[in-house]
Amino acid sequence: MELFDTAPAGFKPPRPFQSEAMKLVAQGLVDGHKNQMVMAPTGAGKTYLGLRLCHKALKAGKRVAFICDRITLIDQTSARADEYGLRDHGVIQGDHPRQDWSRPFQIASIQSIESRGWPKNLDVVIVDEAHTQREAWVKFAMESEARVFGLSATPFSRGLGKIFTNLISNTTMHQLTQEGILVPMRVLSARRPDMAGAKIGSDGEWTHAAAEERGMEIIGDVVAEWLRHAEGRKTIVFGATIAHCEELCRRFSEVGVYAATFTQDTPKPVRDELVREFAKPDSMIRILISVEALAKGFDVQDVGCVVDCRPLRRSLSTAIQMWGRGLRSSLDTGKADCILLDHSGNITRFAEDYTEIFFNGLKTLDMGEALDKKVRYDDQDERERKGCPKCGYKPFRQRCMSCGHEIQDRSLISHEAGVMQEISIGKHKLKSSDSDLWLQLCSFARQTSWVQKKAGYAYMQFKELTGREPPRFPRFDDARPVDVPAALTAGLNGKQKARQIANAHRRRAEAAAA
Repeated sequence: MELFDTAPAGFKPPRPFQSEAMKLVAQGLVDGHKNQMVMAPTGAGKTYLGLRLCHKALKAGKRVAFICDRITLIDQTSARADEYGLRDHGVIQGDHPRQDWSRPFQIASIQSIESRGWPKNLDVVIVDEAHTQREAWVKFAMESEARVFGLSATPFSRGLGKIFTNLISNTTMHQLTQEGILVPMRVLSARRPDMAGAKIGSDGEWTHAAAEERGMEIIGDVVAEWLRHAEGRKTIVFGATIAHCEELCRRFSEVGVYAATFTQDTPKPVRDELVREFAKPDSMIRILISVEALAKGFDVQDVGCVVDCRPLRRSLSTAIQMWGRGLRSSLDTGKADCILLDHSGNITRFAEDYTEIFFNGLKTLDMGEALDKKVRYDDQDERERKGCPKCGYKPFRQRCMSCGHEIQDRSLISHEAGVMQEISIGKHKLKSSDSDLWLQLCSFARQTSWVQKKAGYAYMQFKELTGREPPRFPRFDDARPVDVPAALTAGLNGKQKARQIANAHRRRAEAAAA
C-alpha cells in the first residue's frame, strides 16, 4: 500500500489531497485496476502526481513513458522532471536533443509515438490530458499488459469509462480555492455575439466559420472592455478561429498593447520564444491569443485575466480548461483573483454544470461523458433572470457561485459591474468601481484605530460617497484585504478630522450658552 515511500530531494512533500490521491491509486492497484484515471483540477498538481508514479516505477526497475498530447508541453514536462531529480530520461519528439530510446524513462509526444511507434517493453504509461483520446494510446491501454494512468482536469470525453476502470477524484476547485491554491474568478459578462441561427456542425458545436463571423462583429468591444477592466493584467484571450485570433491581435496592437498569437500555425521556434517571454514577470507581451493551443496544460501563474471569445454549446470541458488558465495563485506577485471577460456567453450556458463540478467534482466517468454531450441553450429561465435569491448574483442555477447560497463557503466568483466612476472626498478625487471601493473601505475600517464599528462605518461611508448601498457580496467579514489608495485614506482621515473639529466647536458653543 505504500506506493510513494521515498522520493528524490527535488520532490516537495505532497499536499494532503495529493497524499490521499496517492493512497487511492495504491488501493486501486491492490483492487486489480490496471488502468486508472486521476482527475486533478487546475492547480492540483497533475504533473507532480504523474512524475511521482514514474519515480516509483523506476525504483522498481520498470520502464516508463510519460505521454504529452501537445508538443508544447514536452519541454515543460522534461524541465519539471529535472527539477524533481528525474534527470535520466529521454525525450521522443522530433529531433529533440535529449532523444535516447535506451533510457528506461521516456517523455514523449503522442504525435511522435503515432509516427514512430512505442518504446519496447513498457511497464507503466502516464497519459497527460487523457480526455484527449488518441487512437495510439487508447489501443495500447486496452491491449498491452502495461499499467496505464490517465491524468485530466476534465475527464469528460466519450468512452473513458471503457478504458479506465477506476476514477480517482478526491479534491475540487472549491477546495483548492479555499486553500489558496486557486484564486476566485470575477466574471464580467460583456457584449457577446448573437449566435441565433448560426450554423451547427456535426459535433453539436457552432461551426468555426459561424463563430468567427459572429465574433468579428464585436472585436472592438473586446478591446475596449479589456482596456476598461483589465489593462495591466497579463492576459490570455481565446478566439474562435486562427483568423479571428489574428484580427484580435491586430486590433490590440493598434491601441498600443503588445499582443501575440499562439496557434497551430505558429512555428515551434516562435512558440518556444513566446512561452519563455510570456512566463517572465515583466514580460513585454501582455496578451497571448489562441484558439485552443493554450487551453490545456499551459501554466503561467501570474495570468490575471482570461478573455473568452469562443462560444460553445456542448463542451463544458473546453470552457473549464480555458477559464482555468487564469485561476492559479501566484505568491510572487500577490495575485488575488482572476477576471473573466465573457464575450462568448459560455459562463451563462454552463452555469449549472460548472457549479456542480466546481463544488463537487466528478462522481463517475459516465457522468463526465454526459456533461460534454448535453447541448446548452441561450434562453433564460426564471432563476437566471432573477439571479441568486440571496445575493442577486447572475448567472444562477442550483447553487450560487458567488455567495454559495445556503452555505458559508468562500466564493468562486464575485460579480461587479466594472464601470469606473470618479468619486470626490473633499479635494481628493479617485476612480473606483463599486466593488473596488467597497473592498478599500472595508480594509480602511479594519486597519484604522479610531473606527469603532468597523462594518457599519464601511457601509455608511460607501452610501455617503456613492448614494447607493454597497455590493451585497462580499460581506464585510468576507472582504479580502486590499491596498487603500492614498487619496481615499487622506479623504477619510480628513472627514474624521473635520467632524472632530465641528464637534469641538459645537461643545464650546453649548458650554458658552449654558
